[in-house]
Order: sequence, then C-alpha cells, then structure tokens
Amino acid sequence: MDLYIYYKVRDADAASLQTAVAAMQAQLAAQFAVKSELKRRPESNEGIQTWMEVYPAAPGNFAATLAEAVDRAGLAQWIVGARHVEAFMDVVPCA
Repeated sequence: MDLYIYYKVRDADAASLQTAVAAMQAQLAAQFAVKSELKRRPESNEGIQTWMEVYPAAPGNFAATLAEAVDRAGLAQWIVGARHVEAFMDVVPCA
C-alpha cells in the first residue's frame, strides 16, 4: 500500500515544517525501513503552499504509526487545516 498525505502550510512556516518533516521521515526510515518522499506544488496561492508526503510500499499498519510520529514531531503547529491521508494499492492485471 502506498500512502499519500497532503496538507497546506504558510510560506512563512515552510522552512520550519520542512526541517521537522525531514527529521520525522529519517526517524521512520531508521526505525521501520520505510522509504519516503516530500513534495510540494511549485506555486503558492495567497501565501499558502500545498505539500505532500509519499510513503511507497508502506506496511499495512503504517498509517497509525505515522499519525503517532506526526504528533510527536509537532507538525500540527505549521499545518493549515487537516492532513489528508490517501492510500493506494497497485493494480494487478488479470492473467
């Protein structure tokens, strides 16, 4: 299962959020051997950026582990609104 999490951040808080997310993702990689990506849309809209965390091939229970890590990292202080979590799986073609 791949997890895609998107959310908004103010331009002024982007550097602080990036530092916190990078540290959180490094800890998750070390602890759970999970890969991660951090992306953002190229444009800002009225001082707000849209960011996305990607966790490809995450273990089945990883969403709960990630939610706990987000709380420990204090990401909510920089995020505007909610974090939206989407899960996708590979489509296996019929034989």
